[in-house]
Amino acid sequence: MLENIATGFQLFLTFQNLLAITIGVCLGVTVGAIPGLTATMAVALALPFTFNLDPVTGILLLVGVYKGGVFGGSITAILIRAPGTPAAACTLLDGYPLAQKGQAGKAMNMALYASCIADFLSNLSLIFFASLIAGLALAFGPPEYFWLICFSLTVVISISGSSLTKGLISGLLGLLTSTIGLDLVYGTQRFTFDNFNLMAGVSYIPLLIGLFALPEVIDFYMRKIAPHTIKAADRSRVTMEEFKGSLLTIIRGSFIGVIIGTIPGAGATAAAFLSYGEARRTSKTPETFGKGNIEGVAASESGNNGVAGATLIPLLALGIPGDVVTAVILGAFMLQGLTPGPLMFQDNITIIYAIFIGIMLSSIVLFGSGKLAIRYFAKIADIPRHILLPVVLLFCVFGSYAVQSQMFDVGVMLAFGALGYIMMKINMAAAPFLMGFILGPLFEDNLRRSFLISEDVGIFFRSPICWIFILITAFSLFVGVRRELRMTRARRSALRSAEAK
Repeated sequence: MLENIATGFQLFLTFQNLLAITIGVCLGVTVGAIPGLTATMAVALALPFTFNLDPVTGILLLVGVYKGGVFGGSITAILIRAPGTPAAACTLLDGYPLAQKGQAGKAMNMALYASCIADFLSNLSLIFFASLIAGLALAFGPPEYFWLICFSLTVVISISGSSLTKGLISGLLGLLTSTIGLDLVYGTQRFTFDNFNLMAGVSYIPLLIGLFALPEVIDFYMRKIAPHTIKAADRSRVTMEEFKGSLLTIIRGSFIGVIIGTIPGAGATAAAFLSYGEARRTSKTPETFGKGNIEGVAASESGNNGVAGATLIPLLALGIPGDVVTAVILGAFMLQGLTPGPLMFQDNITIIYAIFIGIMLSSIVLFGSGKLAIRYFAKIADIPRHILLPVVLLFCVFGSYAVQSQMFDVGVMLAFGALGYIMMKINMAAAPFLMGFILGPLFEDNLRRSFLISEDVGIFFRSPICWIFILITAFSLFVGVRRELRMTRARRSALRSAEAK
């Protein structure tokens, strides 16, 4: 084994490999910070450049782009409330309020620390537990997925803002929107109004941009007479007390990301929301979440970055891609004449070790490039809003159009921008809408596939994994509802006291 590791180290230690990781991470951070250009798109665009590279160099370039892209999405989410990637949508819940308080530097630095620690732990999990965790992920069938999605939906309680009722309505609207398109089983049209552009459902990126970024632009121009101003970033830094206070949240979020990442199809967005919900549930001050709590940023970023290395576990151990990005990376392996799976550990173990060493180094490169990016991107917060917001609007239109090169997607972005603005004015949180929209197709698909396998409802209670998720779903609902009832009673008590005075 030591001989194989030494050979793998020699295979990795070349100038081309070091350069590939550095370029990949920097490219990923830059692309991820542009709303509409996702890490998936960046990896797909970088794929043709790997054709003539050595296998290790090509794979490390793509992995670097992927990891940089996941972090880069948090930068614009914090600065201008426009998540660069879907996985960063949860980061804006606390990151943007911090930026409005003039603490953009603190929010971005905490995002970087949480991202690097989660990425490092995720890489360690990939190296030491690949076979073990991949075997566990294989035990997931449609019923197990169904209960996992049910548990994930309970996070809506944590991200509902000040009103649980409005949060639930928002989540249901998201679920309803996710049903637009062709029926997954019968192929019939649902809510498409005979418009072929809606046959594949509502596009994800235009919806995300419209729901979160556009309301800020609309609000600025609607209040043009008395524009609200944003404080310039004070270049604030994360204090040691804040880092220590968030460390447990980061570690917990990292492991949530690792577990979710090993389950094919679950995704980084769901991991970020689950980590955020768990941080809020266990916090001593849950009422501060959504108003600029630094722990919320740490939870979200550790969740989505914990997925980055873990999605490679089913790919390398079993040959099964964990998400769309790893499906592209699987294509790169095949183009290089390599077939991921158990036989690869037997036939190409030195290449595996060389890739592992490069992946570990990518966490360090991510930290350095992230620090550099924060230094320059933080200047965005200093730009006057009457100059910044037209540029944001331009990025919104460009990002929406770039997905499929269709003006229809720009229309979708504008429609959901209007919906997002209305929700903002009536104080209804938009995050539950996004959560419902993401999880809706997975919920429906696994429910119907379970019934196709067996018409007996007993299939939903067939395995220990089902029961584990049933119990934690019930527990999460109980804790969430109890907390909301307590907060409602406290608000009523405070109101009565104020009226008595």
